[in-house]
Amino acid sequence: MTKHVLDNPAWHALHGPHARFAESVGNAVRYHPDVAPFLTVHPEAGPEVWPDVAALAGPGAVIAVTGDAPAPPPSWEVVENAGGVQLLDVSVDARPDPEAVVLGAADVPEILDLVARTKPGPYRQRTIELGTYLGIRREGRLVALAGERLHLDGWTEISAVCTDAAFRGQGLATRLVRAVAHGIRARGERPLLHAAATNTGAIRLYESIGFELRRRTTFRVVRVPAPELAEATA
Repeated sequence: MTKHVLDNPAWHALHGPHARFAESVGNAVRYHPDVAPFLTVHPEAGPEVWPDVAALAGPGAVIAVTGDAPAPPPSWEVVENAGGVQLLDVSVDARPDPEAVVLGAADVPEILDLVARTKPGPYRQRTIELGTYLGIRREGRLVALAGERLHLDGWTEISAVCTDAAFRGQGLATRLVRAVAHGIRARGERPLLHAAATNTGAIRLYESIGFELRRRTTFRVVRVPAPELAEATA
């Protein structure tokens, strides 16, 4: 079966619109660590790709490997192996939101604080550079967030969807997702989302506003072994 670009969106983003953020060795490529924690490999790569991954990440590094990468060698520690879902926009009522403001570099400390408290997923110092991030403020305080992460030809991922606990139940996340989706569609692209399979509440919300399950995914976090350990157990 021919692989679809959405089977490995990080690879196609880093070889497309996000190429300026790419660091690569052989058939392994990653985002600059200040931008995003994701590393991926060529869609057709086999087990021989892991030395490229090791060279790119460095001994002892803990990395999030996305896409359908082959299983790592026995010398590599699997820190996490979690299920996820990929959802596509099929009928979202995408529209701008009058209360949403575009966030920039000056807002990063507030974004990082909100993300640390609500845990929507990884967010780094330069993640803001990946695309448009929108927020809602109340009395000057950032209380809700959503924005664009992976960007590949024809598709943009909506990510970092979160709301301060004191402001939940007001529909702020839904409004921001619709607003981000509106901006994506205005470029002639289609929105997508990823979520942990265990985050059933978020999945139900996304499905209720017009996203549909495309596929189930695996989120794998591994630790690169020391060179001597890799040689001894190869």
